[in-house]
Amino acid sequence: MLRIGFLCWIMIMLMAPTPAVHAQYRLSAADRMRLEKLEDSLKFFAYTLVNGRDEQIRKQANDAFIPHLVNALKIRGSFYYPFDSLRQISILYAPDSSFRIFTWQFPRAFGSYRYYGAIQMNTRDGHLKLFPLFDNSEFTYHLDDTITGPRGWIGCIYYRLIETHFRNQKYYTLFGFNGNSLLSNKKILEPLTFPHGEPVFGSPIFSFANDSIPGADRNRFVLEYKKDGDAGLNYDDELKMIVYDELVPLHNEPEKKYTYVPDGNYEGFVWKNGKWVHVTKVFPDNQGPTPIPLPIDFSKKNLIPKDSTEEN
Repeated sequence: MLRIGFLCWIMIMLMAPTPAVHAQYRLSAADRMRLEKLEDSLKFFAYTLVNGRDEQIRKQANDAFIPHLVNALKIRGSFYYPFDSLRQISILYAPDSSFRIFTWQFPRAFGSYRYYGAIQMNTRDGHLKLFPLFDNSEFTYHLDDTITGPRGWIGCIYYRLIETHFRNQKYYTLFGFNGNSLLSNKKILEPLTFPHGEPVFGSPIFSFANDSIPGADRNRFVLEYKKDGDAGLNYDDELKMIVYDELVPLHNEPEKKYTYVPDGNYEGFVWKNGKWVHVTKVFPDNQGPTPIPLPIDFSKKNLIPKDSTEEN
């Protein structure tokens, strides 16, 4: 059953006007003051939904946060308000300022998570155009092959967003983190496009055609690794490519993804002719830079509870 907050999002999405990429509206001083007051409440709920003492308290905070966020975003011109104090919420802007995306994770009992998110479009008149994202990751078994809309979203926290182009088509590549289970985490590379004005997640742009054993294109790229494995996946601005840790199983059991850890080598993807083309060895002489840092700076963005194993 859909939550009440998500139903509010759907109603807003259906009633809102069509977005325009080159928006002109700017947030007024009076509306900025209104948003500053609303942000105080949002800050409390955001902190509690992650750090609440037990699951019931966290759930109540999460259920309250959703409609409060919607009400704040309904203020005309809210797209230009950054919500900087919401340290538990990831907010990423598209490089072309056509949209921004909110994501966060709700810690459930026994170390599992549910993910929430929304895409706010930048509209010419400043009115709200919002796409709520429904976490369907628990029921999606072939992430590499899946193409989804907002209702089939692969839930995660996005920590990076880059924009590429090919033949007048824009591709927004999202870098996400998913605390998959008690045994493993996942990092997710995911294309986002707006072919008919609505978001589509996944596209066959991850190419393995140049590998020694060529593979089929994938709609999404997923790394699963040991819970404390700290596998890196990020975009290197100097190399102008995506770089990630090569992973190997600890006990020579390749089917057990929860045993995978970095082996000190790096793989990657380079953007060529509308594809992210796989690179088997980024540093063939193994003299690359120091390992890529964790994508989320937990000292700045408190996105997970201080003790996610705390007993209720």
